[in-house]
Amino acid sequence: MKHTIQDFIQIISHLRDPNKGCPWDLTQNFHSMIPHLLEESYEVVEAIELQDNANLKEELGDLLLQVIFLTQLAKEKGLFDFDEVVDAVAKKIIRRHPHVFSEVEAHNAEEALASWNTIKAKEHQDKGNKSILDNIPQAFPALMRAEKIQKRCAKVGFDWQETESVLNKIEEELTEVKQEIIKVPQNQMLIQEEVGDLLFATVNLARHLDCRAEETLRLANKKFEMRFRKLEQKLTEQNKVFNQMSLSEMDLLWNEVKKEETKQLEDQ
Repeated sequence: MKHTIQDFIQIISHLRDPNKGCPWDLTQNFHSMIPHLLEESYEVVEAIELQDNANLKEELGDLLLQVIFLTQLAKEKGLFDFDEVVDAVAKKIIRRHPHVFSEVEAHNAEEALASWNTIKAKEHQDKGNKSILDNIPQAFPALMRAEKIQKRCAKVGFDWQETESVLNKIEEELTEVKQEIIKVPQNQMLIQEEVGDLLFATVNLARHLDCRAEETLRLANKKFEMRFRKLEQKLTEQNKVFNQMSLSEMDLLWNEVKKEETKQLEDQ
């Protein structure tokens, strides 16, 4: 017998039963569940990137667990229940897709997205948001939040039209970082501020090139880690350790790893 969503809701409710529930689950609250929610979300992302469909099914279940658990906490406080969550999101999807659920037409993805954004902006206005930057979660990863801020500003025309202008801004910010570094004595707070401006400008470049900043850096992390592991393997094969090698020697091995990687790509 396969369990239904209602079965699962009852299972989670049972875990929270004050008399017969799980001691660990009974100690949880909204705030304590945040790390678990984030962890499960990232594990879903990793399963997708690895194209591990069997694991994706399991990770999606773990993510659903977080949704149901948080909803159970809300129900216990008399805030809302799962049916209300489903009803609210269903209504929002229907409302934001008039080209699907009503007579409005959208002939391509761009028109559909424009319609979505217009309706979303109206909803934010109706909620009393005074700034176009309202409602961007502070909890977003910094790169993601920077991109969201820039996109909101771009919608009202506060944005460079040419990629060259963005590149010039990056060069300007890099120069300001260098100027702070050479100052004597150094002011660490100002250095951090200028490096932050450089990162923000780099996110802007990624956005102009249609690259998601968070995903782009995640891929760069993944590539670096893969290459570094291969470098470690080469050291092991040569019976060497890092503290026995100079940086130039390690750099030579690093370049070997890159060349091998390029050759593998060419052979595919």
